[in-house]
Amino acid sequence: MNSRTAIASLAALAQESRLAIYRLLVEAGPTGLSVSEIGASLHVSPATLSFHLKELTHAGLIAARQEGRYIFYSANFARMNALMSYLGENCCARDGMDCAPGCAPRAKSSCAPTQSRRARRGTLKA
Repeated sequence: MNSRTAIASLAALAQESRLAIYRLLVEAGPTGLSVSEIGASLHVSPATLSFHLKELTHAGLIAARQEGRYIFYSANFARMNALMSYLGENCCARDGMDCAPGCAPRAKSSCAPTQSRRARRGTLKA
């Protein structure tokens, strides 16, 4: 992933309704949800929902598939994993450590300092 792709992905998620849609699709898993299910769950009007789905699709964060007369959307987990990897690829590099794989969400990383660097060096004023 490059910075342009990361910025497009983050920009698409930087809106309350789009973030809610994406989180709902993540919750639904690879099966996804129909447009009507998304709209009913989030109480979003069809025109507004269509706009937000288009923005998320253009950013590559979701994918659409048609089954009969219904369109189902699902989260693009590969894109989100690539975004998360891009954001954390230099984890702890300034401390001279290579611990990016250890910086998992919701897990206390072995590379995460318990106090700031300045405090460890004694330069933090009380």
